[in-house]
Amino acid sequence: MTSVGQRRDLPAQARMAVLPQPRHWVLWPAVTALLTLVAGLVLVRQRGFTTAELGIDQAFSREHSSVATFLALTAAAVFSPAGGVVMIALLCLFLLLVRRSPVNAVAAGAIASTGWLSAIVFKDLVDRHRPDATLLADPLLAEPGTGSFPSGHTALAVSLAITVFLLARGTRWQWPALAGGAAVAVGVAASRVYLGVHYPTDVAASFLAAGSAIAFFTGLWNRFGIQVLARIPLLDRFGPVPGRC
Repeated sequence: MTSVGQRRDLPAQARMAVLPQPRHWVLWPAVTALLTLVAGLVLVRQRGFTTAELGIDQAFSREHSSVATFLALTAAAVFSPAGGVVMIALLCLFLLLVRRSPVNAVAAGAIASTGWLSAIVFKDLVDRHRPDATLLADPLLAEPGTGSFPSGHTALAVSLAITVFLLARGTRWQWPALAGGAAVAVGVAASRVYLGVHYPTDVAASFLAAGSAIAFFTGLWNRFGIQVLARIPLLDRFGPVPGRC
């Protein structure tokens, strides 16, 4: 990714006023999203792939342990829809009220939400059935019906990981944030397969769906974000907003 109009004079409270973005920020996210959608539709129609993936879920189901189950169920609760709303809200409030960073607060909330909510669009378009819990040796969660592709829990974890990395970008915490975020995202993805509520391709698609949505958003943000925020006088009470006249 490349930074467009990178400004080195920005204060720390507005480090996210300019985000790194792909050079072709419309084309590549669109291509990635389209390929992800096509892959999902193919998986729905070619049942052989689903049968093969179910075997992986069944293998996990036969090897459950108390520690792994506790961690997976904890991840399911923390990265649930309610948990996601709470985490994003707390992050935004911390940046706004404690760090006095209105630009970073709005950007972080928008990035995390954009990547997370992108999963809903794919879920509705693909409409893939979840793994049948009756075919698992030790079903741990009851999540029947459709909405399997991609995983919303994983998309949330990926989106938060990207958000935290962008917040830490350019500081000594940049690489620890990247490593920690990646570990959490992969862990949540694995937990969804372990619990038997998603297929492996569901969680893999979450990385592509969230990543492509956020990549597209960075282009929009760099062009219009600060222009919009500079027109909201209330934000001045919390911290600096570049572009304010």
